[in-house]
Amino acid sequence: MDDEELEAIRQKKMASLQQQAFREQAEEQAAAEAEAQKEAVLRKILTPEARARLTNIKIVKPQFAEQIEMQLIQLAGTGRLRGQVTDEQLKALLQQLQGKERERKITFR
Repeated sequence: MDDEELEAIRQKKMASLQQQAFREQAEEQAAAEAEAQKEAVLRKILTPEARARLTNIKIVKPQFAEQIEMQLIQLAGTGRLRGQVTDEQLKALLQQLQGKERERKITFR
């Protein structure tokens, strides 16, 4: 291989890396925008106390909190929520969802 071929390979590799970096940046930006929109919707439909409770749940059980957030957004989107969800209403929803989860029992022999 001569220097021209090596330079052409380097240029192709550099272009490929730049395209990949642009794609990753665009994906990160889209994810950040989606998260911001989700937070804005949750701010509208939850009282500050309910939002604080959901934040605490997110720290302990992130997947469970994500499930609750999506369910609340879907309810709001279909118009099934009247007003903001209070802390008490959120507690009731959490108890319903918690009841659906399989109970875990540990028995000692």
